[in-house]
Amino acid sequence: MHIPPHAKKVFSGIIFDIYQWEQELFDGTTATFEAAKRMNTVEVIPVRNGKILIAQQEQPMQAPCYTLFGGRQEIGETDLQTGQRELAEEAGITAQQWDLWKVFEPNDKIDWKISIYIASGCQQTGEPQLDPGEKISTRAVSFDEFIDIATSAQFAGRSLALEIFRMKQANTLEQFKRLLRY
Repeated sequence: MHIPPHAKKVFSGIIFDIYQWEQELFDGTTATFEAAKRMNTVEVIPVRNGKILIAQQEQPMQAPCYTLFGGRQEIGETDLQTGQRELAEEAGITAQQWDLWKVFEPNDKIDWKISIYIASGCQQTGEPQLDPGEKISTRAVSFDEFIDIATSAQFAGRSLALEIFRMKQANTLEQFKRLLRY
C-alpha cells in the first residue's frame, strides 16, 4: 500500500501514523480512505556452521514464540544497516555475506514492508544488547527443523510461514535450502 501524496496525517503514534484522503470511486463519487504507516521491518535468517539460527523470544503481553532476528528500521538507516544492527543487538552476531531474499508488503491497509535477508558466514562477535522489553535466546536448528518451526503456531513470522507453504506447494524448498548455503 502506498499512501498518496495528498493524504493528510490525522494521528501520530509510537509505531503507527494514520492518514486519510478523499478517493474518487468508479461511479464518480468520493469517499474518505484511510491507511496506517509504520517504519519498515527487517528480518534476518542467519546461517552458521551448517545451522540456521532462530530466536526464541518473549515480550510483554505476548506469548513466548519463535521469530527471525530483526526489528524496525530507524530513521536514516538502509534495510541492510537495520538487519546488521538488529542481528548484532539481538544475538551478538555479525555476518560476512548479506543477501536480500524477499520483500513483503503484508497488508493492503498499512504502508509497511518487511525485508528478509540471508546472512551467512556468521560469527559471535559480542554479547546481545537487548531492549528492556525483550528476552531473546538463540537456537541453532537444521533446515528441516527450521521449516517445521517456521510453519508452526509458535512462529510469529506470518509472511515467512506463508512463503514456505507456497514453496512447498511449488516444490521449490530445495532452491531455498541452497540459497541458505545449507
